[in-house]
Amino acid sequence: MGPDAPTLCEGWTTADLATHLIVRERKPLAGPGLVLGRPFKGLLDREMARTKSSHSYDALVALVRSGPPRWLRPVDSLINLNEFFVHHEDVRRGGGDHTPRPADQIADLEAVLWRALRPQAGFLARRVRGTGLDLVRPDGQVIRARRGTPKVTVAGRAGEIVLYLMGRRQAAQIEIDGPPDAVATVTAASFGL
Repeated sequence: MGPDAPTLCEGWTTADLATHLIVRERKPLAGPGLVLGRPFKGLLDREMARTKSSHSYDALVALVRSGPPRWLRPVDSLINLNEFFVHHEDVRRGGGDHTPRPADQIADLEAVLWRALRPQAGFLARRVRGTGLDLVRPDGQVIRARRGTPKVTVAGRAGEIVLYLMGRRQAAQIEIDGPPDAVATVTAASFGL
């Protein structure tokens, strides 16, 4: 896989995604453009272009692999677990094969993703209005992301639910169940950061 390989991030190649990860961690002044969009998007776009043009793809990948800057390391697992899992899957599934990795290969990772999802679920589902939302693992464990009735369930492995809640609907292998109007509300909602 090289710098021009497709990802699940529409319009982004693997080089764009690596650039995003570097800018997100190493260029704090560009950060508001990631979260707040306008009026900070111009600064973010300039920093992305500058970073991508000044580093080879191999150098970008090496920077990603080197981990976060020292000042971010104490909170690395809090801010990067979902981000890196999702972006890894963005690259892995970008060519169109949306098959999850075998459960036995990532069972430990999925246990950590599920624990991390508990405090994040409400935030990730904050745009769901007028219906409750439960997240359900294959073993029956439930996280209530939104209170309310009627209720919709999004069921699947932890990693697949994380992908769905981070806006990768087309690639997430999940099942949605509930009253049709409530399901329509959830499927129309915007998820992610």
